[in-house]
Amino acid sequence: MDGGIGNRGFRVTPRSDRHDDADFGTAYTYKASLIGAAQQFELGDDGLIWRIGPKAGVWPYATIAKVRLSYRPVSMQSRRYRADLQDVSGGRLRIVSTTWQTVALMAPQDQAYRSFMIELHRRMRDAGSRAELIGGLPPAVHTGALVLIALVAAALTGLLARAVAVGSWSGALFLAGFALLFGWQIGGFIRRNRPRRYTFDDVPKDLLP
Repeated sequence: MDGGIGNRGFRVTPRSDRHDDADFGTAYTYKASLIGAAQQFELGDDGLIWRIGPKAGVWPYATIAKVRLSYRPVSMQSRRYRADLQDVSGGRLRIVSTTWQTVALMAPQDQAYRSFMIELHRRMRDAGSRAELIGGLPPAVHTGALVLIALVAAALTGLLARAVAVGSWSGALFLAGFALLFGWQIGGFIRRNRPRRYTFDDVPKDLLP
């Protein structure tokens, strides 16, 4: 991930991984990988303060050019959301609602992530930001996912029809169950990630925990 622009003369103070009551909603920390450094973010008076490993900086709220919110589940965590930020110089930051704790545990941070994102949007609005606010996947990616789902659905329908025709009821039952599970999981992903624009006062609820 691109850490973005430099510190622009601001002094960034390292923060711990723990959010106390005073910081809740204005500070957020997560680990993108088990062995990587924690990524720390804080909503300061001057802008969004970030620290990723040895890199650190401040993005004034008015210089944040784009925010994309999306729902990004993975095999180990179905409740995973992501915000991709870009500033006017092309720097990029990624903030995810889950954090790695152990080899087998990716823990959700639903309330902390939601509060932080809502407060970030509020401060950007108050700073007069003209950022592009986007929800969901890029249109081309979303369309490709719809085409893939249609192909899988057609294949499952053909297999189910064949199973019924030859009297393989156990196979038909299995395929029907698989189709329902597939539709429930993938359908939710597609529905939440439909491409859209939103405003500072109407942040999509389905793209936040």
